[in-house]
Amino acid sequence: MTSSHASSGGALGHGGRVVAVLGPTNTGKTYLAIERMLGHKSGMIGFPLRLLARENYDRIVAIKGKQAVALVTGEEKILPPNPSWWVCTVESMPLDRVVDFLAVDEIQLCADPERGHIFTDRLLNARGLVETMFLGSDSMQPLIRKLVPGAEFINRPRFSQLTYAGHKKLTRLPPRSAVVAFSATDVYAMAELIRRQRGGTAVVLGALSPRTRNAQVALYQAGEVDYLVATDAIGMGLNMDVDHVAFARMVKFDGFAPRRLRAAEVAQIAGRAGRHMRDGTFGTTDEVGELDADTISRVENHEFETLKTLTWRNSALRFDTPGFLLKALEERAPIAELSRSRDADDHLALQALVRDPEVMDLAKGRDAVRLLWEVCQIPDFRKVLSDAHTRLLGQIYKSLRTGFGRLDSDWVGKQIARLDRTEGDIDALVARIAHIRTWTYISNRPTWLTDPLHWQERTRAIEDQLSDALHERLTQRFIDRRSASLSRTLKDGRALIGGVRADGEVVVEGHVVGRLEGFRFVADAPDRSEEARALETAARRALRDELAKRLRLFEQEADDAFALGPDGLLSVHGVSVAKLAAGPSVLAPLVVPFDEGMLDQAQRERVRARLDQWLKQHVAARLKPLFALADADGLSGAARGLAFQLVEGLGVLPRPPVAALVEGLEREDRKALTRLGVRLGVSHLYLTALAKPAAVALRGLLWAVATGHALPVPLPPPGRVSVTASGAPPAFWEAIGYPVASGKTGDQKGGEGRALRVDMLDRLETEMLTLAKSGASAPEVVLGQRVGLSAEELAGVLTGLGYARSVAEDGAVTWKRRRPSATKPRRDRAPVNADHPFAKLRQLSGG
Repeated sequence: MTSSHASSGGALGHGGRVVAVLGPTNTGKTYLAIERMLGHKSGMIGFPLRLLARENYDRIVAIKGKQAVALVTGEEKILPPNPSWWVCTVESMPLDRVVDFLAVDEIQLCADPERGHIFTDRLLNARGLVETMFLGSDSMQPLIRKLVPGAEFINRPRFSQLTYAGHKKLTRLPPRSAVVAFSATDVYAMAELIRRQRGGTAVVLGALSPRTRNAQVALYQAGEVDYLVATDAIGMGLNMDVDHVAFARMVKFDGFAPRRLRAAEVAQIAGRAGRHMRDGTFGTTDEVGELDADTISRVENHEFETLKTLTWRNSALRFDTPGFLLKALEERAPIAELSRSRDADDHLALQALVRDPEVMDLAKGRDAVRLLWEVCQIPDFRKVLSDAHTRLLGQIYKSLRTGFGRLDSDWVGKQIARLDRTEGDIDALVARIAHIRTWTYISNRPTWLTDPLHWQERTRAIEDQLSDALHERLTQRFIDRRSASLSRTLKDGRALIGGVRADGEVVVEGHVVGRLEGFRFVADAPDRSEEARALETAARRALRDELAKRLRLFEQEADDAFALGPDGLLSVHGVSVAKLAAGPSVLAPLVVPFDEGMLDQAQRERVRARLDQWLKQHVAARLKPLFALADADGLSGAARGLAFQLVEGLGVLPRPPVAALVEGLEREDRKALTRLGVRLGVSHLYLTALAKPAAVALRGLLWAVATGHALPVPLPPPGRVSVTASGAPPAFWEAIGYPVASGKTGDQKGGEGRALRVDMLDRLETEMLTLAKSGASAPEVVLGQRVGLSAEELAGVLTGLGYARSVAEDGAVTWKRRRPSATKPRRDRAPVNADHPFAKLRQLSGG
């Protein structure tokens, strides 16, 4: 089998020992292979990715020196004069080079529909003189046993345990997580969400150049970000400190149609979690939901179905004519264990080019056909299979066949110069990098160019510039440097350097993180987000000394620095530092300091104590008559009871509920209450000195805080004695000394009422009683002017007080108290609220 389908690599010989080192990820297979290779005089190892080849080349150079090691990939060749060891991509392994040791990594890629035929060819035909080693998954064991008789097997157990951790929301994933999706659109969307919620993430896509990919991984490895969002590009050998792998998608497009990931593919990617002896976990995001039990069991126990067939393409090609070459490529697999690969990109390119008459005219002779095949193998790193790539291949082939076997330098220079630009967005840079990588590949065909070293340096320099620009764009878009830097410092436990600018901006470690308003930190981030919490933690740690200093100055502030706003906020020098809340009594609200977690309990208490001291003095000064009444000595029981209720009512008390106490007052008690400013009005008892706007506003605020009413409350304009009673219930208007005298408030159905200042209401009620006793007519205009009402508003108020209007023949207007119905006793009338301010007048109307 092996000899009959050998490629040119058969020259390596087949007499040496063949060993298959199989096992899951994180088993040290690559480490073992490199150790074995360096134990031989010469060796060659093939990796599935240019990135991995470069990474391991650097490792080996560090051990053996640059002169002893060669690097060969499609886009990069480092060839010292006489290297002993060769590090390559699998496609670029120089199989005509005889070496003692040869190894191929990720040999299970023999089953890959796109590249599998190359790995299968290496399995069947590539050998070291002394030892050959294939590294990969256990799923390859039966086919290697059959296709490579005499092969030895070494099974490597995983160093650490991989366990399933269920599904979590994307923004709730633990730090050091890698999130996996299968399209650039999904990767970008999830990276954007993680940036907003968690500060930032690195991004790894197959379309990134190795330099960009390395730079992004380096950000993650350095701890500048705790998250990585990637495609399955991370599944092949990228060594990172990942603790958890979360699958945000379980369906990928395989080149023909979307399909669900197989258990072995899940394991390959999930196996990035855990490193050496450290255990790892895998799971899904909430969009995917739970994995099925069978997949979980297979991944955790590394039990997968063995591969039944490998992808194969004939490597014994005929270059007599393009037709013979196509026929050789389309040859069927010789045995059941091999399956002919679907047409690869180079095969498709050849099919397209042979339809070009100019190409066919030039493709005469074995050398010309071989050159045509080499041109067809120029990769299109954009992976779009467009006509533009085919046209480029045609131009290159025609130029090589008609231009003395070299590409025209001016034409090459123009093609490359178009790509030497770093402006544009992420997608533009990715496309440009894909183009330049194609030219880097071309520049590494030394016989095609007049000065290949020049073009290699030029294309490499452009790729590096584009890669750096792309890394910068990715970092700008998906990493919040501020949050990442602060998070890293917090994690390290190092002291943070911070301060507050004159305008209140908080700066920590050179980053503006928010504002300090009094003792409250307002983060420069969405409210209640993970980022806001991180910034708050950083600010709290950095501003310990600043907060202590502010607290000392705060306690020493003069009283005139403080203010109480209509919204119930206490401020110092115009900055809100606390709010009021319901306390033990209406005159004693609680002070609740603002600090958003910046102060400890003892500091909060110091802030509260200073504000409470000021507030008590402020309330006592504005409502001095109330406190004088509360502290009055020498009042009898009835007078003391009335005084207590007046204080609780903020200086206004409906008379009907306390009529018995009023009637029981002794002459001396009445005089004492009068001296304290208490007026025993017709329908209310009230303190005459509390009609000033400042006292009215404070009473309204205290009432609203005590009752939980929304702030700010509606207040009468200064000097107005009559207002529309809207926006609050009657109890509020009464508490501020403006009882509702007609209609209903805006909080009730049935229209708005009229609220009169209690002293004006008392004057009106007294006048009406006087007029009623004398039988005189009621001068509406004069009465209205006295209490600040129009004739229409006065009519509404008087109606509310229980009066009925009548007009005599001579035009005289009289208002008479409505009498209760004679058909029923008074007690049978609709129930009257005893607390209503006009209940007493209703009683008086009966006699």
